[in-house]
Amino acid sequence: MPRKTYVAAIQEALTEEMRRDPSVFLIGEDVRIGVFPSTRGLYAKFGDKRVIDTPISELAVAGAGIGAAVTGLRPIVDLMFGTFLYLAFDQIANQAGAMRYMYGGQTKVPLVFMVQNGAGSSAGHHHSQAVHQFFMNMPQIKVILPSTPYDGKGLLKSAIRDDNPVLFLHSLSLGGKRGEVPPDEYLVPIGVADVKRAGSHVTICAVGPTVYTALDAAETLAAEGVEAEVIDLRSLSPWDKDTVLESAAKTGRFVAVDESFPTCSAASEWCATVAEEAFHRLRAPVQRVTNKDVPMPFSPVLEKAVLPSAADLIAAVRRTLA
Repeated sequence: MPRKTYVAAIQEALTEEMRRDPSVFLIGEDVRIGVFPSTRGLYAKFGDKRVIDTPISELAVAGAGIGAAVTGLRPIVDLMFGTFLYLAFDQIANQAGAMRYMYGGQTKVPLVFMVQNGAGSSAGHHHSQAVHQFFMNMPQIKVILPSTPYDGKGLLKSAIRDDNPVLFLHSLSLGGKRGEVPPDEYLVPIGVADVKRAGSHVTICAVGPTVYTALDAAETLAAEGVEAEVIDLRSLSPWDKDTVLESAAKTGRFVAVDESFPTCSAASEWCATVAEEAFHRLRAPVQRVTNKDVPMPFSPVLEKAVLPSAADLIAAVRRTLA
């Protein structure tokens, strides 16, 4: 099976979906030249009617995408960095996420907001924040954060075909990650987790780049005789609560690792759910591992210190085993 980088898999998904469905188009800042490799070359393939450069106004671009979606098109709105979604917050929260409900199901809002999420390139606080936890809180907004090229392609294709607004986040730190990507057509369903490693002593729940942090920690723990089960959620809203609860009930211990700030993090939601619904099966209090509660530094050394590490995760697992 061919091995491709994460960004190549994303570009492949975009190309295939634009060829398959003429209602799919790409809109955003500098998408013609392809500032990020995932959109590079699409203008040459599809022209200026389907790859549309916009002014630097995230609020306006998001609004244009929403308007196009409710009139029957399937826009992919590329807003570059996750933090730029803050500038389009009103359109996403008050319009995209509420229209189908407010109109009693008389309209659909099939669009994808696509951005880079989180740290890993030492781009400073304005470009390196993880924003997924904010949008998990919004009804009717689906949130996806894949960790592998396979999942990235399959989930993006599912997102483009979905009749609801989807926030597709791809992590800056995973752009060059290689993995197997089948040459044939496939989709990955939204809201279904993947158990990346089976184990019996502790459940580690992760998403995006923290999946690799969890797998590294699991390797170290295995040498000590501790078998960790690593779950890659892949989707944050909806998230696969059943798989997580089943695993936590089996192992009796639960640790969540998440690249967001500790207060109201994604890890907080997972831990709260496990504590509420699997408390009688737990052998120890749940643990969460997140970013340190400071702005994301520009310095590579300091950035690494802020992000959750395998050592942080191993310490949390050991607390559940004490």
